[in-house]
Amino acid sequence: MGCSQRTTVLEAETWLTRELEGYRGEVLYGRLTATPWPDASHQLILTEVARAFFEAETRRAGSNCLLGIGLWLPTGPDDFAVPDLSVVETDFQDTHVQHHCYAPHAFRLVMEVTADNWSDDLGLKVDCYAAAGIPAHLVVDRKHDEVVVHADPVDGEYPAPVRYRRGQTVPVPQSVGVALDLPVDTLLDGDD
Repeated sequence: MGCSQRTTVLEAETWLTRELEGYRGEVLYGRLTATPWPDASHQLILTEVARAFFEAETRRAGSNCLLGIGLWLPTGPDDFAVPDLSVVETDFQDTHVQHHCYAPHAFRLVMEVTADNWSDDLGLKVDCYAAAGIPAHLVVDRKHDEVVVHADPVDGEYPAPVRYRRGQTVPVPQSVGVALDLPVDTLLDGDD
């Protein structure tokens, strides 16, 4: 008679990312999600934003701008997300938790660019990032053609978000420590 062995959600995520080409796994509120790899315009947006942060000299502000780094979440025992872009403390590597993820207190800003799974970016991830105390969360909402900024969570929740439309600029929240205004059109389209 065979022996049955339970697979943990982290083991399932490892299998998923290895076996399903073109997807990366995340665990949000104990639920394994498969996120498709970014399309070309998604990558252009991330490149432009990263360039803007580098030009704003994030290193001088004691931070780094990184793409696709794991964020350990307090919402469940195995929960983690992989934001599209993060601004983290320069010593973030000292906060390694497990599974290539780092502690929330090392993150100043996380950014998501919506894709096919846009409802996670606009719902679950907002709740997870607020619960983790991430000071600023920026969502480039390509589905609704706007940029949404969540900032300064209180008791695990973000106050009402601020929404920006085409033709406007998004000021990066002061809590990030970098003075930077990002054009909404660039954020939505990925080019100057």
